[in-house]
Amino acid sequence: MEKNIKLIALDMDGSLLNEDLQVSKRNHEAIQKAKSEGIHVVLSTGRSLSTCQDIAESLGRSSYLVTINGGEIYDKDFKLVEQNLLDPEHVERLWELRNGHGVHFWTSTVQGQFSSQKPFDKEIVDYDWLKFGFDVEDDEVRQVILDELRNNEAFEITNSSPTNIEINPVGVNKAAALLKVCEKLSLEMNQVMAVGDSMNDLAMIREAGFGVAMGNAQEIVKEEADWVTETNTNDGVAQAIERIL
Repeated sequence: MEKNIKLIALDMDGSLLNEDLQVSKRNHEAIQKAKSEGIHVVLSTGRSLSTCQDIAESLGRSSYLVTINGGEIYDKDFKLVEQNLLDPEHVERLWELRNGHGVHFWTSTVQGQFSSQKPFDKEIVDYDWLKFGFDVEDDEVRQVILDELRNNEAFEITNSSPTNIEINPVGVNKAAALLKVCEKLSLEMNQVMAVGDSMNDLAMIREAGFGVAMGNAQEIVKEEADWVTETNTNDGVAQAIERIL
């Protein structure tokens, strides 16, 4: 299963990055070794390009980059090759939900990142929305919001931490994005190793030939993975790469 890997897909926060949001020396070296053996290493993150490009560049050239949970795919020159937007009408409903519950929000739009700390100042229709997120400490309130969201077939709902909710357009996730990357590289999903820790990694971990959960992953992710590696603070990504090499 893990012997024929030609592409390694890595989540960033909680996986590749440690608590200081840095790539450890051992993780960096493992990535370089994989690349030297002809394996594609693709970052597959919930982050936008502007918040991950410097890390991507520090790892050296990659064939593709998956951002915003598959909301955007970039090529080796950071040129956009695919973009998937939320319908502004659906964002209006998300905004009503946010205001109704008074919870923290954060978003990725083509025009920039907005959040409770940095609100947007134009109309919703004036932006191109890639992802909308809530962060809700209260378990009951979070469940109420989740229940409503799950009744809407337009949304792909995941998280990147136990307290948040991430909303992309339905069908937009890291697995779908990696399938498109594989098609461009003439690879199959069974030649992919995917590594992650959260619900937004679940689809790619399920669909990959070898799905790896971090030692610090949410329990549901560990249950679905083929293997559980060490934590993000203990070079878990490097250990997964070393295993397939």
